[in-house]
Amino acid sequence: MILQAISADYLYGFSIMEMTGLPSGTVYPAMRRLERDELIRSQWERQSIADAEQRPLRKYYKLTAAGRATLEASRKRYPLLERLISTEEAKTV
Repeated sequence: MILQAISADYLYGFSIMEMTGLPSGTVYPAMRRLERDELIRSQWERQSIADAEQRPLRKYYKLTAAGRATLEASRKRYPLLERLISTEEAKTV
């Protein structure tokens, strides 16, 4: 579910939690493992952006080529996965 959520764009942790409905205690450890396994990569936003919005820095995540291949294999194996995320997205809109 996390790879599916991240596939759309650069996302930060809280937005991934909103899209998947998973708690932070699940999302953040999973993202650390995905990054360690080189399925996703992270990048801190520019300080000037956070300063302008008067909030802490956000760490954004993006799929790597290996992550995209893993996601595609998962989509073939579990075809309902994409529909599950789409349903969750509709609930948050």
